[in-house]
Amino acid sequence: MAYKLSPSTLSLMHECPRCFWLSEHKVWSRPTGIFPSLPSGMDSILKKHFDKFMEKQKLPPELCNNSECANLKLFDDKELLKEWRNARKGLWFEDKQGNILHGGIDNMLVNKSNGKFIVLDYKTRGFPLKEDTADHYQNQLDIYAWLLSKLGYKVEDYAYLLFYYPQEVLETGEVIFNTELKKMKVSLESAEKLFKKAIKLLESDCPKETCEWCERV
Repeated sequence: MAYKLSPSTLSLMHECPRCFWLSEHKVWSRPTGIFPSLPSGMDSILKKHFDKFMEKQKLPPELCNNSECANLKLFDDKELLKEWRNARKGLWFEDKQGNILHGGIDNMLVNKSNGKFIVLDYKTRGFPLKEDTADHYQNQLDIYAWLLSKLGYKVEDYAYLLFYYPQEVLETGEVIFNTELKKMKVSLESAEKLFKKAIKLLESDCPKETCEWCERV
């Protein structure tokens, strides 16, 4: 049996290997709540926002005002970016057994000096960042960078998380957002190990240790 995995399914494996196993074997899945529409709406608006600057061959203020991005540009292949943003496919790798790992990215930066790719992911929050907030997205960034490398692209050993969180509402009703850019080291090796770990787990017997979700299954 071959499996089709993504950063979100691997995140479930990290939370509870048994929930992950049951879900991927189509035995049982965690109940899903109502997904808030605001993050999805923000994601769509941000992509359009960045695309406008990409067409002008410029960086948006969130990036151009940061010295870290002085030698970077937005990836400008519109059709390829559209494909990579597709949540159902996106970046894609299939191993010899037919197991698939895929993920849809938000955006891509390019180092103008060496042409290497840099993953850029947007995150919307209700509050300022905590010390470990960015760490929760480490596996996701590792996976995106690894998938790019498997597609034959050269990638930098870091990626960026761009956080947006509300600051205030003006008298006009406009909501002002703060932005914070986090540079994160990425590990292609860690992503590959995570993928192989997931496949090995799925090819084994169902884990016995339960969580609050799967304890009655």
